[in-house]
Amino acid sequence: MFLFLVKRFAALVPTLFGISTLVFFMVQFLPGDPARVMLGERATPEAVKNLREELGLNEHIVFQYFKFVKKTLQGDFGRSFKSRELVSTEIKNHFPATIELAFFSLLLASFFGILVGIVSAVKRKTFFDYFGMVFALVGISMPVFWLGLVLIMVFAVNFNFLPVSDRISPEFIFEPITNFYLLDALILKDLNIFTNVLQHLVLPAVTLATIPLAIIARLTRSSMLEVLNKDFVRTAHAKGLSKKVVIFKHVLKNALIPIVTVIGLQFGLLLGGAILTETVFAWPGVGRWVLNSVLARDFTSVQGGAITIATAFVLINLLVDVLYFYLNPKLRSEFLR
Repeated sequence: MFLFLVKRFAALVPTLFGISTLVFFMVQFLPGDPARVMLGERATPEAVKNLREELGLNEHIVFQYFKFVKKTLQGDFGRSFKSRELVSTEIKNHFPATIELAFFSLLLASFFGILVGIVSAVKRKTFFDYFGMVFALVGISMPVFWLGLVLIMVFAVNFNFLPVSDRISPEFIFEPITNFYLLDALILKDLNIFTNVLQHLVLPAVTLATIPLAIIARLTRSSMLEVLNKDFVRTAHAKGLSKKVVIFKHVLKNALIPIVTVIGLQFGLLLGGAILTETVFAWPGVGRWVLNSVLARDFTSVQGGAITIATAFVLINLLVDVLYFYLNPKLRSEFLR
């Protein structure tokens, strides 16, 4: 296991270096002048020139790149052109909201996706199978922004049952500790805040969970059907084991390997792909923040946000590899040869 981890960590270095290089040069090709955007259209050429010199935008792109790499290695993404706050501070303020949303979306998607997949596989070619697969097809085909607006119309406008924006209602006086609001509410032992934060999570989490839920359901069904045809499953039935024991102890355990892989990858995608959901529900996450930074030509914020999301995705892939190594005895035996 140790050698496996060393090799995976060694592979992270060139990956992260390549990502940071790609992000830096792609951002340089964004149209617009950050200095002009910050000062406004009525700014004088002299003011724009002075601000460009202050921000280091007049230096050659090669020198800008080496300064960027040096600061990035130190965890310093610079200051936001727009807010003048440290980019690392803004990431700390926004990224926990995205992690919280992505985690609960994936929790919903994994639970119901695996459940639908198991039922569809066990009840193959029955009403439950057809209904489950149609449900998955609708989920993967439905536009996220449309579903979000429908949920807002039904549960917020018509029934006034759930909130539709932000992470907590304004009437609560709340000082975050970790910026993970549910965790902070538990630390403060405040059930009212916990309930309110959870209510704010419901609609965006359900909206974001639809696509991964459909993917997990379809993959679970196909993996379960493949394992159900194995000889050891027939042997387990012949031994007189109950159907429930065979399904959950033998079939599901062996079908979990590709499912765990996909769940891990979906979590990484949710961290960077929640922009539409965060925009529809005014969720103060890193995706919406990066989008606003792109529109404002805030290069430093775009670079810091993109590298943070990419790093999180790479680390999640590493965790998935470790779980895959643990769950798959064939991989362990091949690695030790």
